[in-house]
Amino acid sequence: MSRLKLALVILGALSLGACATIPTPLKGSYTNVTPRAASGGTANQALVRWGGQIIRTEPESGQTCFFVLSYPLDASARPRTDNDSEGRFVACHSGFYDPAIFVPGRDVTFTGTVHGVVSRKVGKYDYPYPRLEATTVYLWPKRPRYRVYRDPWADPWYSPWPYWGAPGFWGPYYGPYWYQPGVILVPQQRRLAPAVKKQAGY
Repeated sequence: MSRLKLALVILGALSLGACATIPTPLKGSYTNVTPRAASGGTANQALVRWGGQIIRTEPESGQTCFFVLSYPLDASARPRTDNDSEGRFVACHSGFYDPAIFVPGRDVTFTGTVHGVVSRKVGKYDYPYPRLEATTVYLWPKRPRYRVYRDPWADPWYSPWPYWGAPGFWGPYYGPYWYQPGVILVPQQRRLAPAVKKQAGY
Protein backbone atom coordinates (compact mmCIF):
# COMPACT_ATOMS: atom_id res chain seq x y z
CA MET A 1 0.00 0.00 0.00
CA SER A 2 1.44 3.36 -1.01
CA ARG A 3 1.73 6.24 1.44
CA LEU A 4 -0.93 8.11 -0.55
CA LYS A 5 -3.43 5.25 -0.28
CA LEU A 6 -2.70 4.81 3.42
CA ALA A 7 -3.22 8.53 3.99
CA LEU A 8 -6.54 8.42 2.11
CA VAL A 9 -7.72 5.49 4.23
CA ILE A 10 -6.84 7.32 7.45
CA LEU A 11 -8.46 10.57 6.28
CA GLY A 12 -11.58 8.68 5.25
CA ALA A 13 -11.85 7.01 8.66
CA LEU A 14 -11.35 10.34 10.45
CA SER A 15 -13.96 12.08 8.31
CA LEU A 16 -16.49 9.33 9.01
CA GLY A 17 -15.82 9.58 12.73
CA ALA A 18 -16.19 13.36 12.65
CA CYS A 19 -19.54 13.10 10.82
CA ALA A 20 -21.04 10.42 13.09
CA THR A 21 -24.78 10.94 13.35
CA ILE A 22 -27.51 9.13 15.25
CA PRO A 23 -29.93 7.15 13.04
CA THR A 24 -33.33 8.83 12.90
CA PRO A 25 -35.24 6.04 14.76
CA LEU A 26 -32.85 6.42 17.72
CA LYS A 27 -32.89 10.20 18.06
CA GLY A 28 -34.46 11.89 21.07
CA SER A 29 -33.89 12.82 24.71
CA TYR A 30 -33.50 9.99 27.20
CA THR A 31 -32.87 9.45 30.89
CA ASN A 32 -29.20 8.95 31.74
CA VAL A 33 -29.51 5.70 33.65
CA THR A 34 -27.63 2.45 33.01
CA PRO A 35 -29.14 -1.05 33.08
CA ARG A 36 -26.99 -1.85 36.10
CA ALA A 37 -28.44 1.11 38.01
CA ALA A 38 -31.97 0.24 36.84
CA SER A 39 -31.65 -3.35 38.11
CA GLY A 40 -32.50 -2.05 41.58
CA GLY A 41 -36.00 -1.12 40.42
CA THR A 42 -35.56 2.64 40.86
CA ALA A 43 -35.86 3.61 37.16
CA ASN A 44 -39.40 2.38 36.48
CA GLN A 45 -41.13 4.27 33.64
CA ALA A 46 -37.86 5.98 32.64
CA LEU A 47 -37.47 6.63 28.90
CA VAL A 48 -34.07 5.22 27.92
CA ARG A 49 -31.85 4.39 24.97
CA TRP A 50 -29.83 1.26 25.68
CA GLY A 51 -27.66 -0.92 23.53
CA GLY A 52 -25.26 -3.81 23.61
CA GLN A 53 -24.65 -7.27 22.20
CA ILE A 54 -27.38 -9.87 21.94
CA ILE A 55 -27.05 -12.80 24.34
CA ARG A 56 -30.14 -14.61 23.04
CA THR A 57 -33.40 -13.88 21.23
CA GLU A 58 -36.64 -15.48 22.45
CA PRO A 59 -39.80 -15.20 20.31
CA GLU A 60 -42.93 -15.41 22.46
CA SER A 61 -46.65 -15.21 21.79
CA GLY A 62 -47.14 -11.82 20.12
CA GLN A 63 -43.70 -10.45 20.96
CA THR A 64 -39.97 -11.12 20.92
CA CYS A 65 -37.66 -10.56 23.86
CA PHE A 66 -33.95 -9.87 23.51
CA PHE A 67 -31.52 -10.59 26.34
CA VAL A 68 -28.66 -8.15 25.97
CA LEU A 69 -25.23 -7.50 27.49
CA SER A 70 -25.21 -3.72 27.75
CA TYR A 71 -22.39 -1.36 26.70
CA PRO A 72 -22.07 2.44 26.61
CA LEU A 73 -23.16 4.08 23.37
CA ASP A 74 -20.92 6.11 21.09
CA ALA A 75 -21.79 9.38 19.30
CA SER A 76 -23.93 7.50 16.79
CA ALA A 77 -25.76 5.52 19.53
CA ARG A 78 -23.95 2.29 18.62
CA PRO A 79 -22.69 0.10 21.50
CA ARG A 80 -19.01 0.58 22.31
CA THR A 81 -18.02 -3.01 22.95
CA ASP A 82 -14.41 -2.02 23.65
CA ASN A 83 -15.63 -0.57 26.98
CA ASP A 84 -16.69 -2.33 30.18
CA SER A 85 -20.22 -3.69 30.23
CA GLU A 86 -22.98 -1.75 32.01
CA GLY A 87 -24.86 -4.87 33.06
CA ARG A 88 -27.65 -6.81 31.37
CA PHE A 89 -31.21 -6.04 30.37
CA VAL A 90 -34.11 -7.62 28.49
CA ALA A 91 -35.96 -5.67 25.79
CA CYS A 92 -39.30 -6.83 24.41
CA HIS A 93 -41.04 -5.64 21.25
CA SER A 94 -44.27 -6.75 19.59
CA GLY A 95 -43.96 -9.01 16.57
CA PHE A 96 -41.64 -11.76 15.46
CA TYR A 97 -37.87 -11.22 15.18
CA ASP A 98 -35.98 -14.15 13.72
CA PRO A 99 -33.35 -15.60 16.09
CA ALA A 100 -31.40 -16.66 12.97
CA ILE A 101 -30.90 -12.96 12.18
CA PHE A 102 -30.78 -11.51 15.69
CA VAL A 103 -28.01 -13.88 16.68
CA PRO A 104 -25.76 -13.73 19.77
CA GLY A 105 -22.97 -11.19 19.41
CA ARG A 106 -24.78 -8.76 17.09
CA ASP A 107 -24.83 -5.08 18.07
CA VAL A 108 -28.30 -3.69 18.74
CA THR A 109 -29.73 -0.46 20.19
CA PHE A 110 -33.20 0.00 21.68
CA THR A 111 -35.34 2.90 22.78
CA GLY A 112 -38.24 2.45 25.14
CA THR A 113 -39.56 2.60 28.69
CA VAL A 114 -38.36 0.65 31.70
CA HIS A 115 -41.08 -1.61 33.11
CA GLY A 116 -39.83 -3.26 36.28
CA VAL A 117 -37.25 -6.00 36.73
CA VAL A 118 -37.42 -9.71 35.89
CA SER A 119 -35.22 -12.44 37.33
CA ARG A 120 -33.50 -14.94 35.06
CA LYS A 121 -30.80 -17.53 35.68
CA VAL A 122 -27.20 -16.79 34.67
CA GLY A 123 -25.64 -20.12 35.48
CA LYS A 124 -27.07 -20.81 38.93
CA TYR A 125 -27.34 -17.13 39.82
CA ASP A 126 -30.67 -15.29 39.81
CA TYR A 127 -29.86 -12.15 37.80
CA PRO A 128 -32.15 -9.08 37.93
CA TYR A 129 -32.81 -7.95 34.33
CA PRO A 130 -34.40 -4.50 33.94
CA ARG A 131 -37.25 -5.00 31.44
CA LEU A 132 -37.48 -2.54 28.57
CA GLU A 133 -40.73 -2.16 26.65
CA ALA A 134 -39.02 -1.28 23.38
CA THR A 135 -40.40 1.18 20.84
CA THR A 136 -37.37 0.84 18.52
CA VAL A 137 -35.18 -2.16 17.72
CA TYR A 138 -32.13 -1.13 15.69
CA LEU A 139 -29.85 -3.92 14.49
CA TRP A 140 -26.46 -2.58 13.41
CA PRO A 141 -24.54 -3.86 10.38
CA LYS A 142 -21.67 -6.16 11.18
CA ARG A 143 -18.39 -4.38 11.75
CA PRO A 144 -15.65 -5.06 9.18
CA ARG A 145 -12.80 -7.13 10.60
CA TYR A 146 -9.21 -6.26 9.79
CA ARG A 147 -5.76 -7.67 10.18
CA VAL A 148 -3.15 -5.14 11.23
CA TYR A 149 0.33 -5.11 9.72
CA ARG A 150 3.20 -2.73 10.30
CA ASP A 151 4.44 -0.83 7.25
CA PRO A 152 8.17 -0.06 7.67
CA TRP A 153 8.09 2.26 4.64
CA ALA A 154 5.29 4.51 5.87
CA ASP A 155 7.42 6.27 8.51
CA PRO A 156 10.72 7.92 7.57
CA TRP A 157 11.95 7.59 11.15
CA TYR A 158 11.65 3.81 11.14
CA SER A 159 14.69 1.68 10.36
CA PRO A 160 14.22 -1.98 9.40
CA TRP A 161 18.02 -2.47 9.43
CA PRO A 162 20.54 -2.36 12.30
CA TYR A 163 21.24 1.15 13.45
CA TRP A 164 24.51 2.10 15.12
CA GLY A 165 24.75 5.01 17.50
CA ALA A 166 27.71 7.28 17.91
CA PRO A 167 30.97 5.33 18.37
CA GLY A 168 31.37 4.20 21.93
CA PHE A 169 27.77 4.85 22.93
CA TRP A 170 25.33 2.18 21.73
CA GLY A 171 24.49 -0.25 18.97
CA PRO A 172 23.35 -2.21 17.15
CA TYR A 173 19.71 -1.16 17.52
CA TYR A 174 16.72 -2.03 15.37
CA GLY A 175 14.02 0.60 14.69
CA PRO A 176 11.71 2.16 15.40
CA TYR A 177 13.95 4.56 17.27
CA TRP A 178 11.78 7.71 17.19
CA TYR A 179 8.22 6.86 16.19
CA GLN A 180 6.15 3.76 15.73
CA PRO A 181 5.97 2.61 12.09
CA GLY A 182 2.86 2.99 9.97
CA VAL A 183 0.01 0.53 10.04
CA ILE A 184 -1.72 -1.33 7.21
CA LEU A 185 -5.33 -2.38 7.79
CA VAL A 186 -6.35 -5.29 5.58
CA PRO A 187 -9.94 -6.66 5.55
CA GLN A 188 -9.76 -10.31 6.60
CA GLN A 189 -12.19 -11.46 3.95
CA ARG A 190 -10.00 -10.11 1.14
CA ARG A 191 -6.80 -11.62 -0.20
CA LEU A 192 -3.61 -9.74 0.45
CA ALA A 193 -2.23 -7.79 -2.48
CA PRO A 194 1.35 -8.79 -3.47
CA ALA A 195 2.76 -5.45 -2.26
CA VAL A 196 1.03 -5.85 1.13
CA LYS A 197 2.28 -9.42 1.44
CA LYS A 198 5.83 -8.22 0.83
CA GLN A 199 5.58 -5.39 3.38
CA ALA A 200 3.96 -7.68 5.93
CA GLY A 201 6.74 -10.23 5.59
CA TYR A 202 4.76 -12.95 3.78
